[in-house]
Amino acid sequence: MEITRVCIVLVLLCVFLREGRAVTFTFVNRCTGMVWPGIQSNAGTSRLNPTGFALPPGAARAVPIPSGWSGRLWARTGCAQDSTGKVVCATGDCGTGSLECNGLNAAPPATLAEFTLDGSGGNDFYDVSLVDGYNLPILIEPAGGASGPTTCAAAGCAADLNARCPAELRTQGGAACRSACDAFGKPEYCCSGAYANPNTCHPTAYSQVFKTACPKSYSYAYDDPTSTFTCAGGRDYTITFCPIAIPSLKSSSGPGATTAPTGPTPTVPGSNHGAGDQGVGGGEPDGQGVMLGDNSWFASLATGDAPSAPSRLALRALPRLMPLLLCLLL
Repeated sequence: MEITRVCIVLVLLCVFLREGRAVTFTFVNRCTGMVWPGIQSNAGTSRLNPTGFALPPGAARAVPIPSGWSGRLWARTGCAQDSTGKVVCATGDCGTGSLECNGLNAAPPATLAEFTLDGSGGNDFYDVSLVDGYNLPILIEPAGGASGPTTCAAAGCAADLNARCPAELRTQGGAACRSACDAFGKPEYCCSGAYANPNTCHPTAYSQVFKTACPKSYSYAYDDPTSTFTCAGGRDYTITFCPIAIPSLKSSSGPGATTAPTGPTPTVPGSNHGAGDQGVGGGEPDGQGVMLGDNSWFASLATGDAPSAPSRLALRALPRLMPLLLCLLL
């Protein structure tokens, strides 16, 4: 009887800790240049800390995310300080003039990773959206395997869409690709007006360019069936920028832009970044940057040849399972 009571207490404690704990988003930069992640919380959701930071090439940074959070995140590129000290980014700028985005969204074009944690049925919902255009590849990986009716698949866009962007959508000297809605503003491209429903708004030749290159990403507003992914709630996620390294991302060259002096940054083997890649916040971000190994697994994932997420991710769940294991042993 005593053993049974102990088991019940341990199980309840395990459930309580799981439901009340924050999850972790690990941001990884495998681009050959610096990126500056930005984070925006949806209305009614707690603002995170930080809402923006510098992430050197080859580095990772973990950010705690509260249960029930929803919002979006992205990478800014080509950030530098102008003559007044204001931070300006070539793509994905949130307009605050600093590393922090403070609740503001990315200026298009920008690749967006979108999340709703602990939503309907206690599940997480996530996607990578190209509806606001594209500036660099993003991959979302949930920790652990699928459970129940969820698939917990990796989602995102690993292709370099800038290299295949139609000329009329190309911007920032080829550093980003606009959406047709942003470029032309027509209702049929924006799914607005008479096209503001899934029966009248359909894929266009432009959205098909994005969808062909990135079949697991949103290419237009009603691209839900193949673009939204679901996992049982309470798990961690890794968000990787440039899962397959793309050419170096240079600092902004706008009027009055300057490159802030920085120290050396870590590199991925084979990267070609140089002094021109170091913009605002080029040093280790608060001492939280860590070196990563090779990116062969990411390359295989992008081509569809990879197995499920590495088993080391499942190890994170062991502390929460220990009470149950003790009960079984007793």
